[in-house]
Order: sequence, then structure tokens, then C-alpha cells
Amino acid sequence: MIYTVTLNPSLDYIVTSEGFQFGRTNRTTSELILPGGKGLNVSTVLKNLGMETMALGFIAGFTGTEIEWRMESMGVQTDFIRVPDGMSRINLKFSSVEGTELNGAGPDIPKEKLRILMDKLWKMKPGDVLCLSGSAPASLSKTIYCDIMAALKDRGILIVVDTTGAQLVNTLAYHPFLIKPNQYELGEIFQTEIVTREQAAIYGKKLQEMGARNVLVSMAGDGAVLLAENGQVFWAEAPKGRLVNAVGAGDAMVAGFLTGWLKQRDVLHAFRLAVAAGSASAFSKYLATRSEIVQLYELVRCRQGIEVE
Repeated sequence: MIYTVTLNPSLDYIVTSEGFQFGRTNRTTSELILPGGKGLNVSTVLKNLGMETMALGFIAGFTGTEIEWRMESMGVQTDFIRVPDGMSRINLKFSSVEGTELNGAGPDIPKEKLRILMDKLWKMKPGDVLCLSGSAPASLSKTIYCDIMAALKDRGILIVVDTTGAQLVNTLAYHPFLIKPNQYELGEIFQTEIVTREQAAIYGKKLQEMGARNVLVSMAGDGAVLLAENGQVFWAEAPKGRLVNAVGAGDAMVAGFLTGWLKQRDVLHAFRLAVAAGSASAFSKYLATRSEIVQLYELVRCRQGIEVE
């Protein structure tokens, strides 16, 4: 079973407003409401690829009820923990104003609810996979992912971490199976700018040296770089297509990599499927379906070998 943890899930309200102007009344030309949060996105694409997955996390209020209903209506198993006060956040995303969004804060998580989550995770079995994705709400410790990994140490569980900054770096001591920074997040960690795949490989290697087993660096339209646990380095250009919605593309890559690895234990196949899944999601209004991913998989060309000193 693949478990995903989304500590602060959301309803994403995605709107298009042509000719958007600040300080004016703007009207939408299209609207879309989807359950949001990186872990939920991973579970959705895993389900689309035929993998068994369970979405965990905290929900509150009427928005939490809607998140739960929408995930289950898509066929994703959930085991959310309901928080008594507040409401799950609503994130407003302007698809027609590049990079513009307004994200809610989400509810406070009481300590007793966190203990319930830890109890659920403790019941995981050897061979299970756990994806820790996204940021933690302000009411939780910044070491929450480290605390979870420490509790599950030596349990035979594959752990994927997809977060940013110090929260990611601090987990490396626990040797996560996979991390997936994008080029900008990777650059922020090392206070540099990542432009080329050679740079992505060099700094991705540093994260490996710090403890990560596999490092997948996404580079949007420039493709991706993989530093595999066995020492191999692969890169791939992104398939050609029209960008429709980049939200969740990185999460789809995580789902694709896990699906490929768990089905064939072949890191090259996993990498190809990751690139296909990420690109298919970017080219789609929604997260990618299996048929969309399979179609692009045939177009992904991976190459081995980048000089990393």
C-alpha cells in the first residue's frame, strides 16, 4: 500500500479571468474546484495508474467534508482525521495570471490529533510506501517530517519526501527513498541558480551525499534529471505539448516514479514514467489519466550520463 500524508489539504479554486486588473471588479471566464495538496495529488495520479493508495491528513469544517467527498468520488481511499475547530483551507489560483495565487492558512492541529496520525502510521507494514508531501501548518513543529521518519526508522518502509528548504534538508539524515525538488527549490537550498541539467546533477548529487537515496530534479519544460541510488545519472527532455495547468505536475512525477519502480524495480522505467506523468498533467486541465500518461511515455527519451564531480 502507498500512503500519502497531506498535513494541510485544501480546496483549490482555480479561475480564469481574462484581462485581470488589480483594483477593479474582475469576472471569471472559467472556474474549477479540485481537492488540493501535494499528497492528494500523488494519490489521485497513483489511483489513475491503477495503484492502491490511501490518503491521510487532517480536515476540518465544510471544506474538509468536501475534500473527503471529492477524493472518494474519484475512487481514492481516505482515512482523514477530523479537527474540531476551523476549516480546511481554500486556495485561490489564477490560471490566467501566471504564478498568482492566494493560499489559505488551514486549521490548527491539536496534539491529540497528531498522536492519532502517528498511531495510524505505526500500523504500516514492511514494504509499504509513505509519501510526505507539502508544507506543514504553522501549528505543527517544523520537524514533523523528521519526527515521523524517526518513528518509522528500521521498519522497512520506503519514504518519499517532497517539500522544500530546511524541512527537506533535515530529513536527509533518515535516508528517504526519493526526494523531488524542482530546479528552483534545489537552487534555494544551495543559494545558487540552477539553469542547466549539469548544474541540477551537481547539486542533486550533494543532496545524495547528505543522505537521499534517489534524487529527481524537475526542470519544467527543460525535462528532468535523476540521480539514482545505484550511481547512475539520467536526464530526459520534456515531451512537446501545450502547457494547460502546471499545478500538480511535480506530484504526478512522484506518482509516476513510484508506479514504475514498484511494478518493475527498474529505475530507468520509473524515470520515464515520472517524466511522462508530469508532462501529461501539465498538458491537461486535470491531473493526468492513465491513457494520457501511457501515450506520452512512448515519446520520452532518456539518456544516461552527466559529468558530476
